Amino acid sequence: MPIRSSFRKWVTGFGVIGGAMLFYPHDNNENHLSQKHNSWIPLSSPWIKWDHNWDRRDPKSLVKPMKINNESDQNAYNKELASKTAKAIHHIILIRHGQYNVGAETDADAKLTDLGRRQAEATGKRLRELGFPYTVLVHSAMTRAQETAEIIGNDFKNLTVKCDSLLNEGAPVPPEPPSSNWKPEVTFYRDGPRIEAAFRKYFHRADFKQEKDSYTILVCHANVIRYFVCRALQFPPERWLRLSLNHASITWVAIYPNGIVKLRIFGDTGYMEPRLISN
Repeated sequence: MPIRSSFRKWVTGFGVIGGAMLFYPHDNNENHLSQKHNSWIPLSSPWIKWDHNWDRRDPKSLVKPMKINNESDQNAYNKELASKTAKAIHHIILIRHGQYNVGAETDADAKLTDLGRRQAEATGKRLRELGFPYTVLVHSAMTRAQETAEIIGNDFKNLTVKCDSLLNEGAPVPPEPPSSNWKPEVTFYRDGPRIEAAFRKYFHRADFKQEKDSYTILVCHANVIRYFVCRALQFPPERWLRLSLNHASITWVAIYPNGIVKLRIFGDTGYMEPRLISN
């Protein structure tokens, strides 16, 4: 029996050693990336490369194509590309609203509880301690997000505050696996495009004219933030319901000039006293 065949069978049968996953070498098959690998966690879909132009702000998409006839043309084109290349990092700080009255029949009555207000105060203090040069604070039009943003804003007297209903809570896409809390298709049909529009509005690399890093605070909702994170990391967006967020938690996404996105923090409430944490 060939050595490689024996090794494959040994790995497949043995599985995991000390919690480490074992992978056997492929048989020089050019299509090995699109096949399942015998491992503890099977890969059921082809490997997908990162889309660097996910926000349509890659320099090549901002510069009008031109015919290159000589070195002078190439230099002119390269110069144009350089002028449209981002230089700064776009940081987005996502804050979930604090605990609120979930039994309210209207949004106007869905106000923060006393606990929710203390959570927002703790988050505002934490943002101030981080000391970032925040550019703007934007909140959804829903009462609980407005109140959370107002409390956080008390720590930043000169920070511009805006309201944007695109950030309102909703159901972005049908979750996979399906949720036990059934929703009619029209809910996703209505909310999904709005939440996607919010993603396209706020998630992108910095403007090429921007010289310094920017820090945008978005105060919104759990479903919206979870969807944003999946989209930003190019995960299947229908997996959003697999993520969980505490009230008034901090999620930090950094978008680099080359289009790479990094999740620096997700759902952090470690700065709160344990008695203040809820979800």
